[in-house]
Amino acid sequence: MSSLLFSFPFHPLSHSDLNQVCSSFLYDMSLNLLSAPEKTEPPSQEELSAVSSFLQHGLPEIRSRSPESLAFLSDRQYVEGIARQRQYCILLLFYLAYIHEDRFVSEAELFVAVQSFLLSLQDQDERPPLTVIRASIYLLAICQDKDDALDEAVVSAIRKFLEGIPDLHLVYIHHPLLLRFFLLYPELMSRFGHRVLELWFSWEESSYEELDDVSSAGQSPLPASLAALFYMLRSSPSILLILLDLIYSSPVDTARKVLIVLRTFLRRNEDVQVGGLIRGHFLLILQHLLVEHGASPSGDSGNLPLLLSLLSLVQLKNKSEQELDSMAMKLLHQVSKLCGKCSPADVDILQPSFNFLYWSLHQTTPSSQKRAAAVLLSSTALIELLEKTLALTWTEVDSPRTALLCSAWLLAASFSAQQHAGSLQVHQTLSVELDQVLKVLSFPKKKAALLSAAILCFLRTALQQSFSSALVALVPSRAQPPPAPEDTALAPLGTSQVLSLVIGLQNLLVQKDPLLSYACVACLEALLDYLHARSPDIAFHVVSQPWNRFLLFTLLDAGESSFLRPEILRLMTLFVRFQSSSVLSREEVGHVLQGAALADLSTLSNTTLQALRGFFLQVQSMGLLADESTAQTLHVSLEGLSPSTSSAEPPLDMLCLGGVAVSLSHIRD
Repeated sequence: MSSLLFSFPFHPLSHSDLNQVCSSFLYDMSLNLLSAPEKTEPPSQEELSAVSSFLQHGLPEIRSRSPESLAFLSDRQYVEGIARQRQYCILLLFYLAYIHEDRFVSEAELFVAVQSFLLSLQDQDERPPLTVIRASIYLLAICQDKDDALDEAVVSAIRKFLEGIPDLHLVYIHHPLLLRFFLLYPELMSRFGHRVLELWFSWEESSYEELDDVSSAGQSPLPASLAALFYMLRSSPSILLILLDLIYSSPVDTARKVLIVLRTFLRRNEDVQVGGLIRGHFLLILQHLLVEHGASPSGDSGNLPLLLSLLSLVQLKNKSEQELDSMAMKLLHQVSKLCGKCSPADVDILQPSFNFLYWSLHQTTPSSQKRAAAVLLSSTALIELLEKTLALTWTEVDSPRTALLCSAWLLAASFSAQQHAGSLQVHQTLSVELDQVLKVLSFPKKKAALLSAAILCFLRTALQQSFSSALVALVPSRAQPPPAPEDTALAPLGTSQVLSLVIGLQNLLVQKDPLLSYACVACLEALLDYLHARSPDIAFHVVSQPWNRFLLFTLLDAGESSFLRPEILRLMTLFVRFQSSSVLSREEVGHVLQGAALADLSTLSNTTLQALRGFFLQVQSMGLLADESTAQTLHVSLEGLSPSTSSAEPPLDMLCLGGVAVSLSHIRD
């Protein structure tokens, strides 16, 4: 539709026949265009009747072209009757032209004219038809320049008109600039922001699923509609609170769109710090939920899992250790309280909740860790839930609940370590069947590397504590015969269990999964320490098994520098420490040191450098430095490298693997 709207030869009343033909044509065209909108709700019959009425009366009175029509629309003198209907017609014709990309008048002039028109309506205390309100807001949104802003009086007038209609969807038009318009002015955003964003996402045709692909989210261009929203989010982070409410209160399809958009925004805008803002608002939502649904929030969870997953993402954005403030502690308490009201079947709630609890424990300072652990250990319902969840491991290794089981074991290990280190009060013990733990590790399932790593982390913690945890009660799954005399010193372990466990660890190491390898070596270190303190002969027997040599060279069969991997260096350190020359001879130790001396150590990660230092010092303490020149070269190289001088990119410690929050340092160290 071109500027045809204002180019018809409207003539004085003496040419009434021609004038009537032109008016009739515009009347029919306008009603047809209004009846089949693309980005707004179809008008009701009542609205069409109102439009029909003012078009019939006003169109024949238009006898001017666009400049004169703009001037007439801007007239703030007292307007009534036919003159007002004529203004309605002019506004509607401009609206229809602009909505069909026909911009034949100056946007700046039209912007001013529409403002004057709205103020005239307010001055005369009139309530314009819905179509007029919709057209006015659309034209203002489209014509507003970045540097121009509405007068406060106009914003107040718009708010007054909108408050007089039953629902905003009656005048909503789906357009990025309209969204920007409502979010730009605090008076409009505070009153209508929630509803506008709700309408926005309900009208968006895309599900945005492609944006949720983390591997490509950083490179793929944003849709124009989202680019506009992201711009507003950066300039006014408080809009995030509205989106947070939408995730909780909207239909699931809409809520998921909002969640993906928020996740994408947070990933692409690392510099925007909104953790405190979101956590505080989420705390209010969670408190309301617990009060509203009482003992069983899981039955009416609605979109709560989506909110919890967003909370976990916000937590993941904090890449450095931070003290937990009072709000964080309150949120920790509320999330643990929520977990305590769930059953292991409520995976959609528990998985993001467990992730949040785990991150809170591992992404903070030692003093905050102790406070956080004390809060979580005080929840007897949470500990009871954790015990029930862990027990499912023996029956559901390959179930959809595997990720939840991983998180449960990592949490149990964390709770036990924090309680033991800080001598924290225990309100409820956590019972675990030790023989089942050993069995699942001795005969590991395939495709369950992360679960095996999590259970190993738990067992390593128990070994480091010499099975003396006040929190964890390791119980037999059935009545056990009295231990053999040679097993008494190893209790609660038996020699056969130890040997089966070692074989299981060797089999897991052969899988060459990096995370699992870290967990295996760390557990083997703890096991040998435990055995050596109780029966050095058994410890030496375990470490001297011929299979260990085959294992080591299987792991080394991955390239020339494969020995410069932290888990292999730590494994070799164990063999050197326990003087297992049948596994790693003195000459082979020399070859490793020579290879390390020739390598560019500045390219190694801090974790690898730390493991290499440990190996070198162990070799040195055992008197196995055969080549003094090589030893001196390596010593100088290691001394010259501090963690800050390594050129290797420091890896992130906190990761989300298969939906499970994992701290690499927790698994590794």
